[in-house]
Amino acid sequence: MKLACITGASSGIGREFARQLSNQGYDLILVARSKDKLEQIAKKCRTRAEVIAADLSKEEACREIAERMKERELTLFINNAGFGNIGLFESCDLDRDLEMIDVNVRAVHILTHEILEQMKARNKGTILNTASVAGLMPGGPLMATYYATKAYVVSITNAIAAELKESGSLVRIAALCPGPVDTDFNDVAGVQFSLPGISARNCVMTALKELKKGRIIIVPGLIVKAGSVLAKLLPRALVMRVLMKGQNKKIEG
Repeated sequence: MKLACITGASSGIGREFARQLSNQGYDLILVARSKDKLEQIAKKCRTRAEVIAADLSKEEACREIAERMKERELTLFINNAGFGNIGLFESCDLDRDLEMIDVNVRAVHILTHEILEQMKARNKGTILNTASVAGLMPGGPLMATYYATKAYVVSITNAIAAELKESGSLVRIAALCPGPVDTDFNDVAGVQFSLPGISARNCVMTALKELKKGRIIIVPGLIVKAGSVLAKLLPRALVMRVLMKGQNKKIEG
């Protein structure tokens, strides 16, 4: 039996992961705040789908989910819950930024730590952390906190992957780093992407395909992949100016 747990499963990429994994024969555990939305998605799944309503900005909710997973032999755990915000750093609502850190970083850290321990005990399983191409950039003017949270996810995923390889473990971990994706993220963050987004369907198809190949950092889309490589080669100051211009277009859009 193949079993996958997906956080942030009520919309966007998470919902698409649920659809495609169910079509591939995975039983599912779907996690998000909205129980109603999760139940609607569960009804459309071809396989069994359990629903867990939880607010991952709360540490106790993260620990409770991890505890419940001890009873299951997860094949795949997807840390997908997350959101963004835009504006000058000092003008952004501090409580909102802290909530973003709780969901994008703290929840990912807790769940990765606990699920990894469980998988290593069985010496099998895969963790996929949804990051962003933002996490591959030197920083994100006008989206400072969001870019920083995704850089954290990329960094910790790379480090854990190296540790797993060194130990000879069969457990695997990877980070999905998409650029713009046509999801509800735009509305939550209050932005309009300057580049056309790829579909959630294509994003997830690429993620699952590259995961099977053993890729650690997965960047869907040739344009975004090329941009992430170019950002490493160009002077940091130039990259930051380009990013600032792009973020301003999101606000203006």
